[in-house]
Amino acid sequence: MGDNRNFLIAILLSVLVFVGWQHFVVTPRMEAEKARQAQTQPTQSQATGANGAKLPEVQGGPASVPSSGATIAAMQLTRDEALKQSPRVAINSDEVDGSISLKGARIDDLHLRKYRETVDKTSPEITLLSPARSDKPYFAEFGYVAAPGTQTKLPSSDTPWQVAAGEQLTPKTPLTLVWDNGEGLVFHRTISLDEHFLFTISDTVENKSGAAVTLYPYGLVSRTGQPDTKAFYILHEGFIGEFKTNGETAIKYASAVKDGAQTVSDSEGWLGITDKYWATALVPEAGRAFVAHFNAEPGATPDPQHERFQADFRYEALTVAPNSSATVNNRLFAGAKVSKIIDQYKDQGIYRFNLLIDWGWFWFLTQPVFKAIDLIAREVGNFGIAILIITVLFKAAFFPLANRSYESMSKMKKLQPEMERIKEVHKDDKMRQQQEIMELYRKEKVNPIAGCLPMVIQIPVFFSLYKVLFVTIEMRHAPFFGWIHDLSAPDPTTIFNLFGLIPWMPPAFLMIGLWPLIMGFTMFVTQRMNPAPADPIQQQIFTWMPVIFTFMLASFPAGLVIYWAWNNTLSALQQGIIMRRQGVPIEIFSNLGFDKIFARRGAGDDKP
Repeated sequence: MGDNRNFLIAILLSVLVFVGWQHFVVTPRMEAEKARQAQTQPTQSQATGANGAKLPEVQGGPASVPSSGATIAAMQLTRDEALKQSPRVAINSDEVDGSISLKGARIDDLHLRKYRETVDKTSPEITLLSPARSDKPYFAEFGYVAAPGTQTKLPSSDTPWQVAAGEQLTPKTPLTLVWDNGEGLVFHRTISLDEHFLFTISDTVENKSGAAVTLYPYGLVSRTGQPDTKAFYILHEGFIGEFKTNGETAIKYASAVKDGAQTVSDSEGWLGITDKYWATALVPEAGRAFVAHFNAEPGATPDPQHERFQADFRYEALTVAPNSSATVNNRLFAGAKVSKIIDQYKDQGIYRFNLLIDWGWFWFLTQPVFKAIDLIAREVGNFGIAILIITVLFKAAFFPLANRSYESMSKMKKLQPEMERIKEVHKDDKMRQQQEIMELYRKEKVNPIAGCLPMVIQIPVFFSLYKVLFVTIEMRHAPFFGWIHDLSAPDPTTIFNLFGLIPWMPPAFLMIGLWPLIMGFTMFVTQRMNPAPADPIQQQIFTWMPVIFTFMLASFPAGLVIYWAWNNTLSALQQGIIMRRQGVPIEIFSNLGFDKIFARRGAGDDKP
């Protein structure tokens, strides 16, 4: 039974390795091949231009209308050149800076002032939004779609808006824009910004004509290209939305391109595009029915950086009577996914906005875990120390359960010699062998399952901690000690150049830093606390597992590797104490056969 349990564990770990290989190696190759195939197929984005946005469709009306055209090669400019294509009004606050294009009234130039591209404080600010025709267009747009069968002149991405009030957009000074279509409709837009990342867009249509007009207000965020980050199975990047009636919509970048458009109808919620640390989210006016739309299109080349992603919503028809006006209020989040700030927006009435951060399946555990780490980090002044402390607290909370598990394992280990004797005596009778072993369990009052159940109960909590360390922006560029200047980045050292002593930078797959080596060693120790399985194949799997995990985790954020190493260390110490209390010898190197080598040497020394 013990060997079977160990074998199942080994199989599970082997499956994890296989899944990792599939995700990090096979899947990217398949996606690249699909992109090459897509190059030969005509796509709508090739006809309309990958840098433009498409207006949401109205039932009974024409197909989506492109707001800018031409191909990437013909239209692409540098970011600075693209910004100069239209007059602009500056955005300025403690958190963000940038500008709003008066051509189309797009929010298409935004930097995050408190976040840098690297740990160097002089490196450039994070650029979140960029204008159309730049190398990585990413922008937000609000406007109107005409009713089917009408020829109402409406503002578009080329419309020259005029500034009615405000020299720049700040948290204290909103910006008011106006545009007259010359046919009796005057469009007013007031944009305000809070102290963080939330824009409020108030659109008013003033109807001075002699007839009622029907419009469909909309909002969209459009992005060309995927983020320059490594995709991980436990992290969601791509389309995201939370709707009061229809629940969550989460579509990863690759799936969005492969599966096509998706539509959701609701009257409360939000939608947008999320990356690991940054996001844009449209928040329609609560209580007003809308149709949300998620669409992705491959680019004119197989490069994923030319794929275009758009999340948009369109309200139901808005009819403005003659000599009257109508107003629609929308909000736009564009910024860093800081938990405290996101929670504030949820408290302000944005439905389940806290789930903009990818807390995972166990979000009800993950969020409290993060709050605890964040609180400790503020007290001790170091996020890495907070990781170590919270791990100790979890170990203390689960100490009784872990004790039962380790005590059961220790008892099983004490029975190992007798179990081996039974197997040897009844090696040709498997049925009798199992009966004798079960009788031994009953006689010694040992439950082999008791060692597993306490560990299973702890899995959701420790996975939640793992998730927190992986996705939270608070760990980004947070230093630890020594050579770890960014807990969200891999250990920058490698044993293959003697940790920097040799002036040579090995390839990425040989970047095995000191912390991954420490983690591998602690994993090796925890495995060797138990006797090796009797089956030679199982022995080989267990022997190589720490090596495999060392290479796999070398590319993971240092904070995760430190947590894993520290957790292994505490587990080994706890198990060692319990084994000593149970009178069970602690075997580490004996499982490698060193005990036999030493025994032979000792026997040789006794010879005359």
